[in-house]
Amino acid sequence: SGFAPPTQHVLEKSEVEPSKLNMELKHAYESLLSFFRPVTCRRKDEQTFIPCHVGEGLNTTECLENKCCPSKSIHELQCYMPFKDNLQLTFRLLVLVAGGFFILGCLPFCCCAFLQR
Repeated sequence: SGFAPPTQHVLEKSEVEPSKLNMELKHAYESLLSFFRPVTCRRKDEQTFIPCHVGEGLNTTECLENKCCPSKSIHELQCYMPFKDNLQLTFRLLVLVAGGFFILGCLPFCCCAFLQR
């Protein structure tokens, strides 16, 4: 028969499987962390290459799958750790703060329009 025995617990539509919830929280945390810690593969003159933590001798695809940067030069490391991108972080924070001020600036007008109705 298509019915579950009464001793088995069946997930309702509103329930979320615990492992799925943990994966969603982990994904949200990683997204938030990557927003506030942007990285780039573009190197500035004073920065030194750090080998990728997964090992050496990786091809380009394996390097990118492990969130590392593939090298275009034969004389340098094949796969290296990305660098912090402070310019991108500054831009993201500026947009975030400007958006917050814009919302705070529109809030009084929205409240007045709502209260007049």
